[in-house]
Amino acid sequence: MKARYKYRIYPNHVQIKKFNQLFGCCRYVWNQSLAYCNQLYSNGIKKPSYTDLTKQFITQAKKDLLWLKEVASTPLQQSLKDLDQAYKNFFNSCTGKRKGIKVQPPKFKSRKSRQTARFVGANYQINPDKIYLPKVGKIKIVWSRPLATQPTSVTIIRDSANRYFASFVVETNSEFLPKTDNSIGIDLGITTFATLSNGEKILAPKPLKRNLKKLAKFQRKFAKTEPGSKRRERHRLTIAKLHGKIKDIRTDFLHKLSTDLVRKYDTIVLEDLNVSGLIRNRKLAKAISDLGWRQFRTLTEGKCEKYDKEFRIINRWEPTSQKCSCCGFKGGKKELNVREWTCLNCGTFHDRDINAAINILEVVQPTTKVKTIETKVLDNPVQLSLFNVVAEGQPETEQKRTWRKRQTCCKKEADFSDVSTRPESFVQLSLFD
Repeated sequence: MKARYKYRIYPNHVQIKKFNQLFGCCRYVWNQSLAYCNQLYSNGIKKPSYTDLTKQFITQAKKDLLWLKEVASTPLQQSLKDLDQAYKNFFNSCTGKRKGIKVQPPKFKSRKSRQTARFVGANYQINPDKIYLPKVGKIKIVWSRPLATQPTSVTIIRDSANRYFASFVVETNSEFLPKTDNSIGIDLGITTFATLSNGEKILAPKPLKRNLKKLAKFQRKFAKTEPGSKRRERHRLTIAKLHGKIKDIRTDFLHKLSTDLVRKYDTIVLEDLNVSGLIRNRKLAKAISDLGWRQFRTLTEGKCEKYDKEFRIINRWEPTSQKCSCCGFKGGKKELNVREWTCLNCGTFHDRDINAAINILEVVQPTTKVKTIETKVLDNPVQLSLFNVVAEGQPETEQKRTWRKRQTCCKKEADFSDVSTRPESFVQLSLFD
């Protein structure tokens, strides 16, 4: 299996200029090739192959554009390979060969967003404290952990906060952790990030919520600056650094939590949540995005595959919050503000999140539940009523019978010549004599 190792690098001022030139050349090749493919598509012509694009936008373009020769050719070729792969993913998604969410067609790259350039083969060298890249030089790198094997490629990344990273792709083998014979069901929430089926609750750091005031302050200052000014770029960089810090806190929490769960349990069960649909709720979008549910699922699934653990996903339509985990009785849909409830069948008091986590685990590993129901047959069945005794102290059934007898006795054929069809004994009363 393939794994990615990411490290922080610190280029000097000369190397930063060379990186900016490299990113600009890769972006130019991508955008020109994409514009050419879109023009052919509008004319009804099939998209050219990777080889044809390489000849036109790298080999022939270097004759006219001399600045393309000042950077390494490998990242330019990888840029066209990425474009070709993006088109394949888009076509496979349209025809149904690629499962999951539909892939959008490739878009143009901007110099204001995240920049990347990939080196493959023997074009780079790894040293104890530096890495060498062609036409860039030796760059200082901080090895936070050793590489598992010799990498197959390295991608240079510059994020929006102007931080530089080197991402290596290596081939790794599955590692084996000692078996614990334990299984766990996890219910993800907003107030409590994860509730385990054993009753343990894990809170999230929520870094965005904690830094909202500081972020709003920086954004107000950014809004007052003029477009294109140095002051605006300086404030933009401040906001980007804060967003980078928020992202690092969230990623660190998710990595530590997923690693701890994989080490403790052999089987991990999660619920298939429609995160992209839940984010459309304007009241919960910010809170859900601050938690990182999808990233947690991706990290846990990858680490289960790496350490030979079982990872299961249940259907999102399972009534985990509606069903009692003790007797299996379905009490119906409950509002989000109902955090505790009592089962109407067995009388068990439930915590909503813990009950849902237990039900998530039971979908994969069902437990046998014994139900004891006492039945008693009566010789003379009695009809029950909400009120056993009504007016005058008589049972409800007896009063109905007497009322029916009175009605039958008072029946009389109506005479249309009379003014009234009431009985003759009826006397009309008046307030005044």
